[in-house]
Amino acid sequence: MNYNTVEFVTSVYSLKQLPESELPEIAFAGRSNVGKSSLINKLVNRRNLVKTSSKPGKTQSINLFQVGESFTLVDLPGYGFARVGKDMQNSWQKLITGYLEKRENLICVVVIIDIRHELKAYDRDLIDWLRQQGRTFLPVYTKADKLSGNKLTKQAAMLDAALSLRPAERIIFSSKTGKGCDILKSVLASQIESC
Repeated sequence: MNYNTVEFVTSVYSLKQLPESELPEIAFAGRSNVGKSSLINKLVNRRNLVKTSSKPGKTQSINLFQVGESFTLVDLPGYGFARVGKDMQNSWQKLITGYLEKRENLICVVVIIDIRHELKAYDRDLIDWLRQQGRTFLPVYTKADKLSGNKLTKQAAMLDAALSLRPAERIIFSSKTGKGCDILKSVLASQIESC
């Protein structure tokens, strides 16, 4: 896959606005401020393809980016504690759920989880729901550079246990150091090849 040619396709605020596409789609989901934009930027080796912000709730639409002729990368709005009104949170929830439920060419959901914290209810709920829907998902534990080796291992094991995962079923990632980036690219490539 050629990550050198990544182009912004569109931002959508309702499911009706989603473009028709034959390309497989890989969606990136995570709580507000979990490092989703930084992860995507690292993955495609761009500094500002996806706007990052220290203020939760920056992404308010579903944003689509075409990666070469291979697939479409889908940046979903963050869920959780974003400092926006309940109405806005509810509309994001409907948009995300509708997309994840109905999009036929969605082949994998990358679920981004901050490795520094205990598993949050939102993350557990999303993964449980994806399992129920039969959707392929890949947990990625971000911000690995913020913890030392021993603490990192402990936190990863705690999240694995909480999500009933084996270590081979998730990736530990740092957008700062690039840890896990090549593995993530490889896993995504095999998802695309197998669809």
